[in-house]
Amino acid sequence: MIKIRPSAARGRTKIDWLDGRHTFSFGGYHDPAHMGFGALRVINQDVILPGAGFPTHGHRDMEIVTYVLRGAVAHRDSMGNGSTIAPGDVQLMSAGTGVMHSEFNGADGEETELLQMWVIPARAATRPRYEQGSFARDGGQWRIVVSPDGADGSLTIGQNAHMYVFRGESGAAAELELDPARGSWMHVGAGAVHVITESGTGADLAAGDGAAIRGEKRVKVSVPAGATADVVLWTVPD
Repeated sequence: MIKIRPSAARGRTKIDWLDGRHTFSFGGYHDPAHMGFGALRVINQDVILPGAGFPTHGHRDMEIVTYVLRGAVAHRDSMGNGSTIAPGDVQLMSAGTGVMHSEFNGADGEETELLQMWVIPARAATRPRYEQGSFARDGGQWRIVVSPDGADGSLTIGQNAHMYVFRGESGAAAELELDPARGSWMHVGAGAVHVITESGTGADLAAGDGAAIRGEKRVKVSVPAGATADVVLWTVPD
């Protein structure tokens, strides 16, 4: 089964330096029907203008994953980490007992677009932790980038959750095995894909669209002719 969450249905925060879209309730956007998806609590797609960003602020008891679509993010935190996150990079910050951090547009004179995703941890009050990884943009294949056990070089999250990425050019196609007992959420960060499940349910998704997938053993994505795609998929306790 696939249930589509259209891009246009998302919440929005629009200020002078930020254009943010919210798949689930966040900040001033509240929709009781869209409070999250299992342990997946937030998917924000933010466009940040040059020279701007989120000043130092705090989080606790949340697994925060940032994935850059274009531009770059300059990160600083109270654990002593300072880094630049480029397209294709994934950052994971386990806030635990509390961490302060800032994130600014690190691109020179260009907009930055990113996905920031929050996952509720399995345990509260853990020691704060930071990881960052650069994953080759080997188009046309699913790649695991976040997992609870660091499988295949992925970043380690404090929840029984997995994040995969798919980047493809025109005509690329790939299948991913799913656990039908778990929930899966697909989000198209950029481009477009056709999605079909093992049961034969299909859908066309464009940039910003999301899809809840339940009760399926396999999903296949394909990139339409002339298009590209940058897609993330989470599997979480449902």
